Formats: sequence, C-alpha cells, structure tokens
Amino acid sequence: MDARDTDLKKELDATLHARRDLGEEYESELVDSFLEKVDQRIDGAVERRVRRQLAEQQMQTTRDSRSPKAMDSWGERFGFGIVSLVLAVPLSAIGGGVGDLPGLLVAWAGIVGVNIVQAARTNPNLFGRRKSPQGSYWED
Repeated sequence: MDARDTDLKKELDATLHARRDLGEEYESELVDSFLEKVDQRIDGAVERRVRRQLAEQQMQTTRDSRSPKAMDSWGERFGFGIVSLVLAVPLSAIGGGVGDLPGLLVAWAGIVGVNIVQAARTNPNLFGRRKSPQGSYWED
C-alpha cells in the first residue's frame, strides 16, 4: 500500500466520522470535499507523469541532436563532395607539376584521405567500428 493511499484512506475515514457527527444534512458537502481531494490527487499524479514524459522527450531530442547523424544531411555530403572535386583540380595540377607522378599520387592520397575521414565522421558504422553489445560472452 502506498503512502498516498493510506493518506486517502485516512481522509475517507475522517469524512465518514464527520458525517456521523454532523448528520445527514452535511453529507453532500462532505462528499464534495472528499471528491475534491481525490481530484487534486489525480491531477497531481497526472501532472507528474506528464512532466516526466516531457522531460524524457526533451532528453531524447537533445541526445538525437548531438549525434553525428543528426548533423549529417544530404546537402552537407553533396556540398563536401563538390568542394572536394573542385579543389582536386588545382591540387592535381600543383602536385603533378611540382612532383610529377609521385606528387600527383600524394595530392590524390590527401584528397581521398580527407573524404574517408568525412565519411567516417558522418557514418560511424561505415568501416565496421561498432560498439560491442553489453554482456558479451568474452567479458566477465
């Protein structure tokens, strides 16, 4: 039995004793008073539940907005790809002009490396980096 249930039971007992003491002429006022207290309890319980659910939704929204997936969008990926290709032309020319084939390979290795880092940032599971499930067989 909950503490609130015992309080409500005490209120009911007090209302019944007051009815016996005061008589039937005050019965409707006593019942109305008791029902008002019950309504207040119900309203308080509903309000607490609604506040708790709102807080949980806000926490979930905050967690979702902090995740890399929430920051990632098709426009961001498309824009990064376009900028990468646009910058690849002058970098290729400089690398090929200064260092011939090795310079060109170094320039393209840098371009590919930057794109791999961007892909890994926006999609953490892309290269098999998954979090191990809790309760793994290998853990004690």
